[in-house]
Amino acid sequence: MEYKERSYRSRFSNDERRWFCVKFLESDLWIGVDSGSYSASMEQEVYGALVELRRTMDAYLLMDPGYKAALTPYDAGLEAPAILKEMSRVSHKTGIGPMSAVAGAVAKNVADFIKSRFNVKEVIVENGGDIYAEAASDMDISVFAGQSPLSERVGLHIPASAFPLGICTSSGTVGPSLSLGRADAMMIICKDVLLADSYATAFANRIQTINDLQPVIDRIQNTPDILGALAVKDDRLAVCGQYELRIFKGN
Repeated sequence: MEYKERSYRSRFSNDERRWFCVKFLESDLWIGVDSGSYSASMEQEVYGALVELRRTMDAYLLMDPGYKAALTPYDAGLEAPAILKEMSRVSHKTGIGPMSAVAGAVAKNVADFIKSRFNVKEVIVENGGDIYAEAASDMDISVFAGQSPLSERVGLHIPASAFPLGICTSSGTVGPSLSLGRADAMMIICKDVLLADSYATAFANRIQTINDLQPVIDRIQNTPDILGALAVKDDRLAVCGQYELRIFKGN
């Protein structure tokens, strides 16, 4: 399947950054740093940090199964790791369960580790379509929308001055993540990547047909935390926010 192969990552690789992949359990991270800051030890150290993070999270989730199952806002216990408390925080803003922010939370945590251990000027962490980005140059982000004819043909232009940002995409037709809607893609951009991740799921849940695109975009326009959004269903799209729409040539 194209999704499992993550062919959309090829768009990230065509630049001057150094890219590498780190995987553990369900976490599959595609990480880019400025080439001058790359270190031979970086990949192994990031892998170790990811393993420790996931084991810490999973140990708590075994003790609190209600957290992982929640589809509405849910507070982590006092003994929960900080990452799960942050996911609970955003769930109260987006109105859905805290696990909706997990991919963005892991991406941000790994990016923070890299910044703390290495003198990077840029760091981009993509985790299953959810991106934490601190970039020094403009970026064009295409949206992966499965079988839609618009998949990887449309996206948003992000100027360098806007970073750091969270750029997250949810889908009801692509991938293993739970969605209650049928959107091919719902891309959300926020300063807080956890919010972007959770909002992407929340608004994707509202899209069943092309007739839902404009009402969802209208609602997003009244959500102050969201800086930009792009929704795709079948051969239709709707867009709003600060960033320019881009049309890409087919492969």
